[in-house]
Amino acid sequence: MPQINSYLTFSGNCREAMTFYQKCLGGVLYFQTIGESPISQKMPQRMKDCILHATLTRDNLVLMASDMVSEDGLKKGNAVSLMLACDSEEEVRACFEKLSVGGLATHPVELTFFDSLLGNLTDKFGNNWLLNYSKK
Repeated sequence: MPQINSYLTFSGNCREAMTFYQKCLGGVLYFQTIGESPISQKMPQRMKDCILHATLTRDNLVLMASDMVSEDGLKKGNAVSLMLACDSEEEVRACFEKLSVGGLATHPVELTFFDSLLGNLTDKFGNNWLLNYSKK
């Protein structure tokens, strides 16, 4: 069955953001810079330390990212959120607390009518997160 993973685009702060997410969520973090890649020769010197591709993995969690912004520039909006399905009440509350540092907790973690703990926030990098723990 196909799987959908989130891929975030940053403008020079991919390493900082993905390191922050690793501290919040755990997992193994991999980076490939532009300078380490075959396209290095075609890119300006100022881009050599930028991240071509980053992957954070933990169990079924796969979060990918890059500093490769299109010529139009980076445009943030509220059309995309990252949904983090947690394994326990403790995990959803801990992840919410960590991810909201420097950001905006838009809706606290609380019990919903569909018997889940759900909260949402915008992190310090402008990305929207929904955190959920289904009690069923």
